Amino acid sequence: MTDRRPHPPEHPAMIVPVGHVEPVARRIRGYVAGHPVFDTVRARYVWLWPGYPHYCVPSEDIVEGALADEGRSLALRVGGARRQTLRMGSLTRPGAAWEWAGDAPSGIVGHVTFRWEAIDAWFEEDEQVFVHPRNPYTRVDALRSGRGVRVMLDGTVLADAPYSVMVLETGLPTRYYLDRSYLDWTRMRRTGTVTSCPYKGRTSDYWAVRTDRATYPDIAWSYDVPAREVTPIAGLVAFHNERVDLCLDGQPLPRPAPVSRAIWEREHR
Repeated sequence: MTDRRPHPPEHPAMIVPVGHVEPVARRIRGYVAGHPVFDTVRARYVWLWPGYPHYCVPSEDIVEGALADEGRSLALRVGGARRQTLRMGSLTRPGAAWEWAGDAPSGIVGHVTFRWEAIDAWFEEDEQVFVHPRNPYTRVDALRSGRGVRVMLDGTVLADAPYSVMVLETGLPTRYYLDRSYLDWTRMRRTGTVTSCPYKGRTSDYWAVRTDRATYPDIAWSYDVPAREVTPIAGLVAFHNERVDLCLDGQPLPRPAPVSRAIWEREHR
């Protein structure tokens, strides 16, 4: 019987300490409704959890009048802050940002951090960034591998490929991207789900999987036009290791424990 309990990580961990601050060696811009909110070459990173940082923008590099102090103090993981409302013309977004107070790490005092979703479009230099800032300590490699990969669920073989492209991303389980010719498409149904990744881009397709026991939503995905750093995965399909049973070169792989900021924060309260 397959052991479906989550196992300890078998990949490099995220190691940046909470509260760490570093300079951002890139021009950072944010837009709302097509209008610039900030434009800076003096941003800082701060880590509120080990997975990825937040941008901290100097107040002087924010469009004048774009923020209004709400008179509310916040107690965040690394220090205090003042909550801000974003105002751009007739558009108002309460709680869109916070300005770091004097008990925050010294490198970010007087800087402002915006909630990611409060800004319509983020740019590093002239390239748009999705989901969250790219972590300067994260490495993402797409490696061709001649080790066979078998994917099963409820005893049903979903894929059996003689090779794959392995995507190795710091802090996450290895993902195995497979040629479509080795999948059992009678078990796959396309869904309308779209997700984004700051390192790989925006997905082209997601699929639900049907076994003789149940249907499992959004268990596989692909990138038709991935970011240039991972172009070998273009058009290939990967499955959630956490939700299927994988064999690599005939050896069963343990299901990895899920990784997310919400899980990390729950475990570090």
